[in-house]
This record gives sequence, C-alpha cells and structure tokens, in this order.
Amino acid sequence: MEATEAKATARFVRMSPRKVRFVLDTIRGKYAHDALDQLKFTPNYAADEIANVLKSAVANAVNNHGMSDDWLKVVRCYVDPGPTLKRVQPRAQGRAYRILKRTSHITVVVAEGEPAPTTRPREQELKRRGKKPPLLAVAKLPEAPAPAAAEETAPAAAAEETAPAAEQTAAETTAEEKGAE
Repeated sequence: MEATEAKATARFVRMSPRKVRFVLDTIRGKYAHDALDQLKFTPNYAADEIANVLKSAVANAVNNHGMSDDWLKVVRCYVDPGPTLKRVQPRAQGRAYRILKRTSHITVVVAEGEPAPTTRPREQELKRRGKKPPLLAVAKLPEAPAPAAAEETAPAAAAEETAPAAEQTAAETTAEEKGAE
C-alpha cells in the first residue's frame, strides 16, 4: 500500500460475497462523497455495511495520512469470502439439508484524486462558442404593408394559366386512347 492510500476492512460480515460484490461494482472509481450519496439510496442490505467501511476509509485517510476529504476517490474495493457457517435444516422422513451461511471481508481503498472540473462540459462548450444570439421570435419585427392590388391579380392569373393546361392534357389523353384502339 502506498503512502497516499488509506484502507478500511470489515471482517466477518454476515452477507454473501456475491451480493456484496454487486453493490461494490457501482461505487468503484467514484469520488467518496458521490459513492456515499449513491449508497444512501441503494435499496440493498449490503449498501449500509459498505457505506460504513467507506466512511472508515475516509476517516483513516484524513486522520492518519493528512489527506483532504474533498478529492478522495475509491481506487479499489473488493470482497473476499470469510468462513462459512454450516447449519442443518430438518426435512421430511428424518433427512437433513445443509444450510451454508456465508460471510464476507469487505475492503475499500481510497486515495486522493485530482480535483473535479469546476464547470461541466456543457458550460465549457458554451464558454468556447460564446453566448447564443437572441431568438427572433422574441423580438417583434415591424411588418411591411404589402401591395393589395398585386396580391389580388396574381392568384387569378395563376388559375387562368392552369385551367387551359388541364384541358389540353385531358384532350391529349383522349386522343392517345383513340389512337391505341
């Protein structure tokens, strides 16, 4: 163990290592305060034990090694199997089934990480690009008056142009049909 790491271990915890490992995988590599926040809302019995071990590791880092608790990171966390308690469950016809009550040794190692960036990536991107221009919908632009005479004659002229074209295409199709017969 390096001088910049602090470790805490909880031994003989009455939980299966498999179930503890599932929760440990969620906090590995996170900052200690983020990991504690996540463990607080994890609906698992192992989360309470892991939170206690993590708090102990942070206390060891602050008190024994003089580290700052602001940038402590979970660098390693693992669980080893402890001794298994063997019990017997009576079954039908005088038989007995073996019950294995597993135990765990939970270890959490913390070290000082680098400070987290003060701004989020989105804010950094906005700083690089500059502020967005104001929306056009917000600023009301004065509407220019349109000439009324030009608008009234334009649709009528367009309708007159399309009507003869429609008659012509209809006449062409009837002529083609007669020629094909």
